[in-house]
Amino acid sequence: MLTTSLAAPPARLSARRRWTVLAVCALSMFLVGVDTTIVNVGLPEIGRGLDVGTRGLAWVVDAYTVVMAGLLIVSGALADRFGRRRVFRCGLLVFGLASLACAAAPCLGVLVAARAVQGVGASMLSPVALAIVVNAMPDPRERARAIGVWASVFGLSMAAGPVAGGALIASFGWRSVFWINAPVVVAALVLVAVFVPESRGERARRLDLPGQVLLTALLCLTVGLLIEGPRIGWTSPVALGGYVLTAAAAAGFVQAELRHGEPLMDLGLFRRPSFAAAVLGAAAVFVALNATLLLDTLYLQHARGWTPLATGAATLPMALGATVCAPWAGSLVGRLGPRRPLVLAGAFVTAVGLCLVGLDGDTAVPLLLCALLLIGIGFGFANAPLTHTAVSGLPSSRAGVAGAITSTARQVGAAVGIAVAGGLVAGSGPAGLAAASRPGWLLVSACGLFLLVVARAAGPRAAAKPRPSRSRRRVEAGAT
Repeated sequence: MLTTSLAAPPARLSARRRWTVLAVCALSMFLVGVDTTIVNVGLPEIGRGLDVGTRGLAWVVDAYTVVMAGLLIVSGALADRFGRRRVFRCGLLVFGLASLACAAAPCLGVLVAARAVQGVGASMLSPVALAIVVNAMPDPRERARAIGVWASVFGLSMAAGPVAGGALIASFGWRSVFWINAPVVVAALVLVAVFVPESRGERARRLDLPGQVLLTALLCLTVGLLIEGPRIGWTSPVALGGYVLTAAAAAGFVQAELRHGEPLMDLGLFRRPSFAAAVLGAAAVFVALNATLLLDTLYLQHARGWTPLATGAATLPMALGATVCAPWAGSLVGRLGPRRPLVLAGAFVTAVGLCLVGLDGDTAVPLLLCALLLIGIGFGFANAPLTHTAVSGLPSSRAGVAGAITSTARQVGAAVGIAVAGGLVAGSGPAGLAAASRPGWLLVSACGLFLLVVARAAGPRAAAKPRPSRSRRRVEAGAT
């Protein structure tokens, strides 16, 4: 479990230093978020450059997200043991070196392997950044605002990725989307060394190796089946064997976690309806976003013949929607709680799928742009309330693991969205791609409807301004 105490009490940090720490962590998270989506707009160019099809391209994206999802929680535990700043810097270094390997990759196998290593580095950034931010903000209201900013920056980075990718590919080719990471990593390393204080958990935890192995196996099997299922056949002996192994990995993981004294994933958190709903909601949002990005990118470039630059420019409405609504959502959470922004998020995401479920080769461009604007608005409204719902009401010692589980759910959702969308259109020619993508748009709408269910579970205020008991307040006052 990720604990959240600093080696020096958070109250000793000045207000300026606390918000500087947030800014540095947000910069690093911006890098991780951008790299989750920046590759999407370049997939057709990567396919042409390396002579691979849609199914192989799905692995370029999912090798990164699956590895990151599988290692997020254990990376947080390692940060507790060896120091959060130390692990954070290590993650930046691994991420930067892997980015250089991606840029120089001569073939698909090397690129996928380098993307997996990139995911290892990214896993050391997300939960550790959130734990650092939570610890740097001892005041509950200030912490709520900081979490809102953190979630908003990550959301904005996801939306900005395709725009940046299209511009880079048009100017310098697809390899530039990886080269660009190097100067950002160098700047982040310097800022972390100067401004971010070292912190550790109150005590070192034993690593849950069985849980880690089973979780990684479960994620790889699930995503692998979704990607390769259309090729091998859903009822083939290989697929049936995969289903058995997936079920065995899931059952083994739950059993291992319930028996372990210090489990990788605290399954007891899922007894809280609001937490379970927030985790599933985070996964649903990222399924919708990544399915939309992949289907839109392939449709525009393959079926409509658009360039990567034009495709990236088409996502500007999405980036605009996220840019405006992500900070707004954080403000709404602080004043009104998470329910209203989640209702808005669900309504807008549902509308995206309904707009494009009839997609064909002659669909009007304004409708496509409107759908991208809607997904940006829905995504912008979703992240801050989901993060807040996941960690609100928990003691600080459990906030880190709650954030790590939510981050894992996001990456699992991203991987599933890419795998499902890629599987739907794999093997489709330009003429049939629009029709093949229609079930994907129904999936996007289903994710939006599910967010409406999450909004109900989150409650109208959900501890936007927590009021602990009088004895609890005296304890917390003494602790700070």
